[in-house]
Amino acid sequence: MVRSRRDFLISGASLLAALRARAQQPAPDTPADADASFTTGIKVVNVFATVRGKNGALIRDLTKDDFAVLENGRPQAIRYFSRETDLPLSLGLMIDTSLSQGKVLEAELGASLRFLDQVLREDKDQVFVMQFDLAVVMRQEFTNSRKKLEDALTIVDMPSRRELLLQRGGGTLLYDAVIEAAKAMKNQKNRKAAIVLTDGVDTGSDASLDAAIEAAQRSDLMIYSILFSDEGYYSLFGGGGEGRHVLMRLAKETGGSFFEVSKKEGIEQIFSAIQDELRSQYSLGFVSDVQVRVSEFRKLQLTVKQKGLAVETRDRYWAQR
Repeated sequence: MVRSRRDFLISGASLLAALRARAQQPAPDTPADADASFTTGIKVVNVFATVRGKNGALIRDLTKDDFAVLENGRPQAIRYFSRETDLPLSLGLMIDTSLSQGKVLEAELGASLRFLDQVLREDKDQVFVMQFDLAVVMRQEFTNSRKKLEDALTIVDMPSRRELLLQRGGGTLLYDAVIEAAKAMKNQKNRKAAIVLTDGVDTGSDASLDAAIEAAQRSDLMIYSILFSDEGYYSLFGGGGEGRHVLMRLAKETGGSFFEVSKKEGIEQIFSAIQDELRSQYSLGFVSDVQVRVSEFRKLQLTVKQKGLAVETRDRYWAQR
């Protein structure tokens, strides 16, 4: 059963060889003042941002002088800057495997595998695979092995009948899963992002939505949420309406992006858009002018001088003493 499912998911993978090669090519040189590693003896606040024009198109040609950053309302000097950052990526694939996802799960898994095939640079990036339903299960810890990730995706599946009969409590632990992802990301030094494929409905987490968002912010984790729902399921069983709001908050408040699978934009197109966005971010770094005496959240405001452009980034960060 595992072998046949694996063959199904990776069918067509050979067609992506050229894309894989391109994904492993080095990015263009960054400006002279960029410090891609941000490894210094002082505490640098790293901010990743996406900039879009009025039509939603990505803006890729801005310079350090086009940006301004405020911390708790105070202007800060941008000391490090790079475009189309080639920094290593720590990525989490988080897949909702509850009953409500039954009809869309195979599409999610196939798209996830093809996304990894295009994005993963085995010499730089680390990825984990997690599923969540009645429980949160890490199917594959951080690895740079494409084969291990492919194998992990083949065993991502919905709860068995026996597990459902033994169920205690809720059935979709979305918020708890985000907190587990944040814990996994805590010690990662790379750019951190998680792609969450779900209908956004949580039915039983111990944690709240606010707690999940705060955990992600403390770990500098950007969440790319993808609303992928089976409308037929909720027409029979009710509920599901709050999912969009939940996923929009998770994305907006962590500096990621929200997407919704629809007839106009399929799952493959969304994964392509996420890949494009990850390859088109601006990386900025500053050293706060106020020493951290007590660990706390500090407000961030990143703007661009050019009118008509929208900046997508987190609005606060955890200042660790």
